[in-house]
Amino acid sequence: MADDNKGKKENPNQINIELSEEVAEGVYSNLAMIAHSNSEFVIDFIRLMPGVPKAKVKSRIVITPEHAKRLLNALNENIHKYEETFGPIKKTEEAPKFPLNFGGTVGEA
Repeated sequence: MADDNKGKKENPNQINIELSEEVAEGVYSNLAMIAHSNSEFVIDFIRLMPGVPKAKVKSRIVITPEHAKRLLNALNENIHKYEETFGPIKKTEEAPKFPLNFGGTVGEA
């Protein structure tokens, strides 16, 4: 009986990532609010809709400061690649024209 894994090198640093159908659909967000402490960064992804006075936090991600810096670098790299392919991303200087009263205290979702 032959060993099916013969000749295959396993990478001990390889991570198998599972993506469920629900998560794969994604969640639309057009605003992110970031807070931090000495040990973590909290990123709230929010969906603002025109004419709707209430905005909902759709997802909250909590990461370490080290991971926040890695995320920043990865975003910078991907934005650079995007702009090389599709041209510069236009940035408007005006603030969103949605009501920004989220209610409650800062940091609550």
